[in-house]
Amino acid sequence: MTFKLNSLSLLCIAAFATPALATSPVPAAAQQGAVLLNDATLHTVSNGVLENTDLLMVDGKIAAIGKDLSAPAGGTVVELQGKHVYPGLIALANQLGLVEIEAVRATDDTHEVTDTNPDVRAQVAYDAQSDVIPTVRSNGISYSLVFPAGSLLMGQSSLMQLDAWSWQDATVKAGVALHINWPNASVLSSPWNPKKPEELAKQNAEDLQKLYDTMAQAKAYVDAKKAGAIKALDSRWEAMIPVFSGERAVFAHAEDARQIRQAIALADKYQLKLTIVGGRDSWRVADELAARKVPVIFGSPFGIPDRDDEAVDTAYATPAKLAKAGVTFALAIGSYWDSRNLAFGAGQAVAFGLDKEQALAAVTLNAAKIAGVDDRLGSLEVGKAATVVVSEGDILDYRSSKISSMWIDGRAVDLNNKQKDLHQKYQQRYSR
Repeated sequence: MTFKLNSLSLLCIAAFATPALATSPVPAAAQQGAVLLNDATLHTVSNGVLENTDLLMVDGKIAAIGKDLSAPAGGTVVELQGKHVYPGLIALANQLGLVEIEAVRATDDTHEVTDTNPDVRAQVAYDAQSDVIPTVRSNGISYSLVFPAGSLLMGQSSLMQLDAWSWQDATVKAGVALHINWPNASVLSSPWNPKKPEELAKQNAEDLQKLYDTMAQAKAYVDAKKAGAIKALDSRWEAMIPVFSGERAVFAHAEDARQIRQAIALADKYQLKLTIVGGRDSWRVADELAARKVPVIFGSPFGIPDRDDEAVDTAYATPAKLAKAGVTFALAIGSYWDSRNLAFGAGQAVAFGLDKEQALAAVTLNAAKIAGVDDRLGSLEVGKAATVVVSEGDILDYRSSKISSMWIDGRAVDLNNKQKDLHQKYQQRYSR
């Protein structure tokens, strides 16, 4: 298969545009010996908070959790004296590693030129050496679900771990979901789209029909292949086979309640495994989402009201409303660089009514469930990946959070980054 996203050009140009500093973090080698985290406060997510507890990491996995554990011969003991240990945070639905400098088109490998690209795979354009990644990682984020952008069928997302030499090393799970940029449903004019309401309504209807026609064409191909009637393969529709079988989820990027209901209708028609991404109005249809067991990746934890008659805290209070309705949800920040503030968005939701454990789950275990990797990530459990983060305070509170250590698959990760280098550099200037 020919990959449409050119990762090589991005790697070369990004390296030229933003040369790494001499202290640029180097990906850690595979775990060699056992590591015992001693006397910590473990936020397991799946089993509550365990105080004065030890966690043992062996061969990249969590081998034991309990009190008074001993490290195997040759192992390393890390004394934590009650510091907080969390599973590595998971940032969903962003384009970290796909763009380096937004103003430099040559470093932006997020878009394909056509609007029907279900075969495009985001991970092949992922730049594991991006200078942005360490700045995100240093806030406790160990994984990122990256997706290609576009105007309709955007392509497939992949879950990447954030300490790697290449996209191959970074890929945790490829082809997580097919991402659909849902057609607009609003008829309100704006400076960016000054058409009259009736013109907007007509355009919206045409765009939605185009989506339905595309899905019908893809389904016809899949059915024809099952019947043995396909002679020439089409890579686009080949990528739709796992979508119609339910093996690959559909992530519909939909904000308006009308868009969300349209996405549910399409999912019902083809029996698709649906997740809503964005979901600004998800609180308005929370009961419908819960009844159909449709998860939400809520992307506006810092959002402002979209309508004149909405309360100023609408976005902040939405996570609590989704939790009350029984919707499975995760929190996300779509901006690739601003995803570093994911934990603080979860903490803010706590201030507006969300239970603290639910907030932590929204950036760990729930995110892992939505990405289909909760059997190995998202909580501190024996047998899961030894991906843990140590914070001196509450990781959801920017006032006390201070990430001091991180391990990904048992590998000690360098938490330095370009911003810290620059901070140290200019501290020296003013200390003279």
